Amino acid sequence: MPADRPPLHPTALVGLKQIDPDLARVCTAFWEQVWRRDTPALDQRVRYLVALGCGVGAGRLRQATRELVKAYAAGVTVPELDEVFALLVWMQGVPTFASEIGPSSLFGAYRLIKRLEADGQSRDAVVARLKADYGEANPDVTTRPSG
Repeated sequence: MPADRPPLHPTALVGLKQIDPDLARVCTAFWEQVWRRDTPALDQRVRYLVALGCGVGAGRLRQATRELVKAYAAGVTVPELDEVFALLVWMQGVPTFASEIGPSSLFGAYRLIKRLEADGQSRDAVVARLKADYGEANPDVTTRPSG
């Protein structure tokens, strides 16, 4: 899947339109400035991994899971994810990892990637499964407004 067409989209912005259409326009323009630069300095895969780390650091595991799915779809490898998760243990601490990250959808998606790749699944097949299990239908991942 091309980096410019991630498997998950910023659906949380839709809810802003219900609050204030001008706010939604401003936030959408800001999102475009950050994520759709013509010549970004960082590779898209790296940008997703930075966003994943920021999400974890801020306690937003829903966001971090979404960034993991996008990073993998953009070509991040299992060894790169292994390093990211080792860094998360180091930076967040073992107790936080054990009680918050380990049982999260983020770690579940990571484990799914590792298992399916070990079983010989293609990247496209893994992305399809990630979208099915950790996409908008998953209440621990979706950012669509409810109701």
